[in-house]
Amino acid sequence: MLERLRAVRQDRPVDFFRGFLDRPKEVGSVIPSSRFLERRVVRAADLANARVVVELGPGTGGSTRALLRAMPRDSALLAIEINPAFVRLLRGNHEDSRLIVHEGSAAEIQAALREHGLAAPDAVISGIPFSTMPHALGHAIVEEVHAILPPGGRFVAYQVRDKVHDLGRQVFGPATVQTELRNVPPMRVYRWERDGTTAAARR
Repeated sequence: MLERLRAVRQDRPVDFFRGFLDRPKEVGSVIPSSRFLERRVVRAADLANARVVVELGPGTGGSTRALLRAMPRDSALLAIEINPAFVRLLRGNHEDSRLIVHEGSAAEIQAALREHGLAAPDAVISGIPFSTMPHALGHAIVEEVHAILPPGGRFVAYQVRDKVHDLGRQVFGPATVQTELRNVPPMRVYRWERDGTTAAARR
């Protein structure tokens, strides 16, 4: 199995670039995330005791593997991917029973959780490119994340540009921001923690 995962990892840049060419507005970069970015995202999401985690836009699965390595054995990772080619790749290359790959929109997290019988997530991690999507859709996704997270739940988004910061501030409040310079391109990692107030009360 380890050899199979290594082989898959070697093919990821080609698959990722192909996905970018097919649907450039749905893929955040032309190459996959570096291991440095993956580690920073895992630390920001604080997954050691997470029971349910949602990943938005797993792509070819590099970040997915990093999340699974950090999660407990009895946890569940719901990976929501809109690109059918990436969905097929994820389903074909992962043998971890904790992983559930759902084909659909990041704006429908609640429906996906219900469909797979999962409780509210401890963390939502997003690599989808908020900067290339319509403002209304980006806002709807952030509102959806806020609605499904319990108090203390984390929302972590890694992005090249800062549009998600503006969207997240309207719903969650200010974010904690770090920059991973050892990624190509450099990425900002935004982290919010859900408090007990509603998003409407912030406005």
